[in-house]
Amino acid sequence: MTISEAVSKRILNLCNNYNISINKLATISYLTQSTVQSLINGDSNNPKLLTITRICYGLNISLSDFFDDDLFKNLDIKI
Repeated sequence: MTISEAVSKRILNLCNNYNISINKLATISYLTQSTVQSLINGDSNNPKLLTITRICYGLNISLSDFFDDDLFKNLDIKI
């Protein structure tokens, strides 16, 4: 699994856990819906840490909470 795929799945899981829509996540994170949608669709191959930080802020979780998931183990990292 690539980083962008893991980020996409993590965002969807968090939206499900918090029972919020993608649009609501974008609003509470001070992001555009298209930005969040591009992360979920995989259009963003290199998700910016600032964007993920804003999502964490909107959900009131830390970055470590965001990345503390089995999705981020054994990633296919291309250098």
